Amino acid sequence: MTAPSKHSARAIADLGDGVVLASVEIAAPPERVFRAITDPEELPRWWGSADTYRTHEWTADVRVGGKWTSRGRGADGKPFSVHGEFVEIDPPRKLVQTWVAEWDGNNTTKITYRLEPIDGGTRVTVRHEGFGTRHESCRVHAEGWERVLGWLNGHFAAPEEQATFYFCRLLPPRPSFAMDMSDAEKKAMTEHVAYWAKLLGDGVAIVFGPVADPQGPWGLGVLRARDAAHLAELQRDDPAIRAAIGLRYEALPMLRAVHRDA
Repeated sequence: MTAPSKHSARAIADLGDGVVLASVEIAAPPERVFRAITDPEELPRWWGSADTYRTHEWTADVRVGGKWTSRGRGADGKPFSVHGEFVEIDPPRKLVQTWVAEWDGNNTTKITYRLEPIDGGTRVTVRHEGFGTRHESCRVHAEGWERVLGWLNGHFAAPEEQATFYFCRLLPPRPSFAMDMSDAEKKAMTEHVAYWAKLLGDGVAIVFGPVADPQGPWGLGVLRARDAAHLAELQRDDPAIRAAIGLRYEALPMLRAVHRDA
């Protein structure tokens, strides 16, 4: 048997007390990890996987008494939601919130995150309590927290360790598209540029822009994605695709990407 890495996420369920304890060591400072578990824009980028479920929306009023809601879809396409409120906030060391999941009978439990600075990063400890005699729910949540903290740890892995680079072409519906866009198409492309600019700022996109092809301009972009499912999600969320104006992506994985980070 191979011993787990000290950075591997671990979780145990104390069925007698109805408590889950989980922990992981992350190569990032507490301030950075705290942002990852509270930022409505960042959290959906790491909470989930293609083979289990993926969180698509996380809204939060990060203050004591503030509400939070998470929504997403399982691998089978079934939607889910979970919500609660913040009980205690002590950035970047502690976060306490209630947890009310529809798949768990809307029972109210409580989660406590503790972020402890250690040499080389942060030790994250999660205590999820309030399961009482609901032993199966406690056990399943322990398995869930081990996955979740594994995803959080992966979120901070070196990009080359967790991602594949993809060469992407955004193909227009007609060769003259760049010269004769309608108002609706111009709006979609303006939103497209803003979307890719955000991906660039987040380090997901490496470069993007139009290519002056004699047969008609098209868009070029290089993305780093966790896997093909993540790539498909990034493309699907592009406003130019959501607008359904005839644009489509072609993408190929790069065998190797030599690049310079800004």
